[in-house]
Amino acid sequence: MVKIGRFNGDCSRLAGLAALVLLLAGCDLPARHVPDTVWGLHGIQPGHLHKPRTAAFDESDHLFLADLTDRIQVFDRDGRFLRFWRTPDFNVDGPSGLSIDGQGRLLVADTHFYRVLVYSGEGALLFQIGDGVQGTTPGRFGYPTDVVTDRAGNFYVAEYGENDRIQVFSPEGKWLRQWGGHGYELGEFLRPRAIALDDQDRLYVADSCNHRIQVFDLNGNLLVNWGSRGSLPGQMSYPYDLAIGPDRSLYVCEYGNNRVQKFSLEGKPLGIWGSAGRGPGQLDNPYALAVDSQGAVSVVDSNNHRVQRFRL
Repeated sequence: MVKIGRFNGDCSRLAGLAALVLLLAGCDLPARHVPDTVWGLHGIQPGHLHKPRTAAFDESDHLFLADLTDRIQVFDRDGRFLRFWRTPDFNVDGPSGLSIDGQGRLLVADTHFYRVLVYSGEGALLFQIGDGVQGTTPGRFGYPTDVVTDRAGNFYVAEYGENDRIQVFSPEGKWLRQWGGHGYELGEFLRPRAIALDDQDRLYVADSCNHRIQVFDLNGNLLVNWGSRGSLPGQMSYPYDLAIGPDRSLYVCEYGNNRVQKFSLEGKPLGIWGSAGRGPGQLDNPYALAVDSQGAVSVVDSNNHRVQRFRL
């Protein structure tokens, strides 16, 4: 049975009805494709979602979401709205990458303003990396898509455009090094859309338009790669996000295949969840996912303006 998440404000009755409709629409799904929670209400009011693009859990399992309204909203893992704030400037595409670092800070890839924003968990802007001017020189960004930190506090930023590279910055924001470049060869990228670090300091890159995952050490040396375009297990279509779960599995959100795929950290396919559509267990161009401390996956079902939680 699907557990329907709570909704907020004076729209709760309408949202509950919508969730019931979704539940009935998905009753014939295979058991493994039924989500345990579906939540979200389309809109621009606090607690509503308008094409959410990226997500991250903190250590308290609070889910941080960014959508096309250039706001950061915070929910509990069941979808109860907690708070929100807006990024300093407005653009119709919004941020495309969020992560929580080891200090509990929220790192925001503010894509169309060519910078990384670093916030406290409560929304206080602490500092930014990049001067907000688009460029190809070291330290400037094309379109930053995601950012993570290593155990030493260094920042790793993925970006696309002319650059298609990974740049590395010190904890104070000083440029250190970079690797990559625009192309199809190993070590090159076509729109690196998301990154994640494992506990062995290996950096996983969702090389979205090359339909593959590339794995590097912290100096940019290629370690492992897998994937090709397609819909079979192990193949991908526009991997837009990835996250490592507490079981040390890699979860990949596929924008083109409307699904989430689970891999071992060495690239062995372990399972698939989701299909195209609007019912529970179905997705419409999902952009992102996040894995909570219990190992459940919350996938950002972007064009359905909602979040679905499941285990795979």
